[in-house]
Amino acid sequence: MTYGYVRVSTKEQNEDRQVISMREFEVDKIYMDKQSGKDFERPQYQRLIKKLKSEDILVIKSIDRLGRNYEEILEQWRIITKEKRAAIVVLDMPLLDTRKNKDLTGTLIADIVLQLLSYVAQTEREFIRQRQKEGIAAALARGVKFGREPMKKPPGYDAVKAIWASGEISGREAARRLNISHFTFRKWMIREKSG
Repeated sequence: MTYGYVRVSTKEQNEDRQVISMREFEVDKIYMDKQSGKDFERPQYQRLIKKLKSEDILVIKSIDRLGRNYEEILEQWRIITKEKRAAIVVLDMPLLDTRKNKDLTGTLIADIVLQLLSYVAQTEREFIRQRQKEGIAAALARGVKFGREPMKKPPGYDAVKAIWASGEISGREAARRLNISHFTFRKWMIREKSG
């Protein structure tokens, strides 16, 4: 059986390029995750690994679609090729096709290329995180506010709060009268006490 694995980092990203490559390779079944490659705790990837058995083939577009953690990529590669005894084909890197060159030299070259590409994948992930951190810091310095706008207090807030503070009504009743959630009312009370 030939399986394809497709991964994009977010729900908004488009996986078409990878899926087209899988169809051109004529894989039997495609598994797809839409989440970060920082680790291998991905539902579809885990299903795929459970399905893989000896003589199966796993096809991926590029090594970074498998993951972006150097040590974990090497470990998953070992599990797939040694424990499961399945083959891996990396479409963008023909040297990483474990169906070919099974002699000692071929294995050595594939291992060196795999380690290099795994390193590059993790380094790129670290660069992405660093750029995000720098971008957020620059935006904060410019006065950009992140998150939702704070909810405005509804008309009658002060009066209802005073009734609640006197103990005449519960927090839930105060929230109901203000047409807000109990959680929001409690959050406002906590902020006002600490502020």
